[in-house]
Amino acid sequence: MPEQTYAELRAEAERRHVPATSMARQALQEWLRAKKKAETRRAIARYASEMAGTEFDLDPRLEAATIEFLLSNESE
Repeated sequence: MPEQTYAELRAEAERRHVPATSMARQALQEWLRAKKKAETRRAIARYASEMAGTEFDLDPRLEAATIEFLLSNESE
């Protein structure tokens, strides 16, 4: 780890009164979760794009109902 990064981590850990290793572990876990979530979203988008217009595409009525549901919940 670069010295500057380590110094910033230590300073933040001291401000929060927690071990630097705990902060580093939490940051890595959050980054890994975000990375996995982004990869999953890309895979879903890729699959949806590939299946668009095929027999595996969403049922038009189900898609319309989903859009209506999402839009109605967006205003809440």
